[in-house]
Amino acid sequence: MIPLRSAILRPGSQEAFLCSKCLGTSRTQPSSLRRFWSSSNRRTGIAENQASLLLQKTYFSGNRLYDNTGLKGGFISSFASLSSDQPAHPYTSQPTNKPPQTSATSADSTETSRSEPIATKNAPEELPHRRRRRLREEAGRENGQAEPVIPLDASAQLSNFSSSQPTTSLKRKLAAYFALTKPRLSFLILLTTTSAYGMYPISSLLALDPAMTPLPTLSTSTLTFIYLTTGTFLSCCSANTLNMMFEPKYDALMSRTRNRPLVRGLVSRRGALLFAIATAATGLSLLYVGTNPTVAGLSAANIFLYAFVYTPLKRIHVVNTWVGAVVGLIPPLMGWVAAQGQTATTGHDTWRDMLFSEESIGGWLLGAILFAWQFPHFNALSHLIRDEYKAAGYRMLCWVNPAQNARVALRYSILMFPISIGLWWVNVVGHGFLVGSTVANGWLVREAYGFWKHQGAQGTARGLFWASIWQLPILLVGGLVTKKGLWDGVWRNIFGQPEEDEDEYVYYDEEEESVLKAEKQAHSTSSRAGTLSTT
Repeated sequence: MIPLRSAILRPGSQEAFLCSKCLGTSRTQPSSLRRFWSSSNRRTGIAENQASLLLQKTYFSGNRLYDNTGLKGGFISSFASLSSDQPAHPYTSQPTNKPPQTSATSADSTETSRSEPIATKNAPEELPHRRRRRLREEAGRENGQAEPVIPLDASAQLSNFSSSQPTTSLKRKLAAYFALTKPRLSFLILLTTTSAYGMYPISSLLALDPAMTPLPTLSTSTLTFIYLTTGTFLSCCSANTLNMMFEPKYDALMSRTRNRPLVRGLVSRRGALLFAIATAATGLSLLYVGTNPTVAGLSAANIFLYAFVYTPLKRIHVVNTWVGAVVGLIPPLMGWVAAQGQTATTGHDTWRDMLFSEESIGGWLLGAILFAWQFPHFNALSHLIRDEYKAAGYRMLCWVNPAQNARVALRYSILMFPISIGLWWVNVVGHGFLVGSTVANGWLVREAYGFWKHQGAQGTARGLFWASIWQLPILLVGGLVTKKGLWDGVWRNIFGQPEEDEDEYVYYDEEEESVLKAEKQAHSTSSRAGTLSTT
C-alpha cells in the first residue's frame, strides 16, 4: 500500500492510501481510473497525462517505504513542482474537514482498509520508547508545558497522589507529610549510616580476652541498630522539612521542586514547623538513649548545617555545594560511632575518643567517600537544570562557572580511588573490595571525563548522573560483603575452630611467678658453687 501525501489529492487534506491491487483494478477498468482522477484533477490542477505517467505499478513497487518526511524516492518531489503547498509533517499536520463520501469513494476506502497490513509491513516500525516520548511531547505542547529534564522525585509523586485524594481523607494528609521527608534522600542517608555501622570491625583484643569488656550480644546490637535507623530517619525528616519550609516561593520557580507539598498548599507552614520540631525531638532522643551522646550530637549538627547554613547559602555563594558535601559526610560517621560506642573500652567513651582516635579512621574514610561523591552527582544533576537554577536565583557552579563545574566533578571522581584504597589499608575491608571499587570508580571517572570534555553536552551530564546513582551503592554494599574477617568467621563456623598452640598464650598468677623466680635463683646459686669448686 502506498501512502499518498495530502498535497496530491487536495492541499491541506489528510493522508490517503492507494495500494497496488487497487491500481491494477483501475488499469483494467479505465472508467474507475478516470472517476478517481476526475475529482482530484479539478482540485489539484494535475493534467491527466501527467497522472498516468506517475501511476505506474513498477514505480509504486520500488517506492513503498517512506521515511519521517514522506515517501522514499522521488514521489513527493515529483509532485512538489506540480503543487504549490509543501506537505506537512505527519505528527504536526492539522486535521481538516472531510467531504461526504460517495459510494465509489466508500468502496475505495474499504479496499484500502483491507490492504493496510501491506503498508504496516513495508513501513519502518516506530520503537516503543520513541513513541512514548513523542506522545509525551505532544501532550506537553497541547498543555503548554515542556517535558521535565529529569523524572519527578518521590516528593512530587507523593504530592500528586495526595492532591488526588479527597480533602478530608487521611491518606491525603499522610502522603503530604511523608512528601516533606524527601523519601529517596532519607533512604540514601539511611543506607550510608547503616553501611558504616555494619563495616565497623570487631576488635581482636576484645575477642581474645574475655576478662575485658564483653562484646555486644545479638539482642543488644539489634536494638542499637533499630534506635540508630529510626532516630536517623526522623532527624532527616526534620532537616528536609525545614529545608522546604524556608524556600517555597523559590521552589515554585523550578520544575523539579514546584510539586512540593508546601508549594501546592497541601501542608501549611505551621503544620510543617510542628512536624519538623516533633521529628527532631523524637529522633535525637532515640539516638541519645539508644546509641550514645556523640551520635545524637552529630545528628543535631547535621540538622543545623542543612537547614540553617546550606539552605540560605544556596542564594549567596557557590560554596554551598561544599557545605552540602559536609552534610553528606556526617551520616556514615554517625553509624561508625554508634558501632564504636558498643565496643568502647573503659576510658574511651568521650566524644574526642569517638571522633579523633585511631579507631575512628575508618569512619572518616567512609565519610570522605560520601563527601567526594556529592560533586559528580550534584554537578551533573544541576547541569541538566542550570537554567532553572539561574532563574530561581540559586548560586550554583553549573551556571556561574560551567567549566569549573565540570572540573570539580572530575577531580572528586578521581579522589574516589585513594579513599577506597585507604579503607583496605586500615583493614576495614578485604582484597575483594579493591577489585569492585576499582571497577565502579573507573566507570565514574570515565563518565566524569566525558562530562568535562564535552562540558555536559552529548548526553554526558545524564550519563554521569546515572553512573553516580549506581556507583555509591556498589561501594557501600561491596564494603559490607568484603568486610575484613567476615568470611574468616563463616569459614570457622563451617569447618570448626582451628587448634591453637598451647605455648602461644601462657598465663601465670603471682604465686606461680614467685616460685619460678625462687627456682631460678636456686639454680643460679648452685651453678656458681659448682663453678668455684672446679676452679
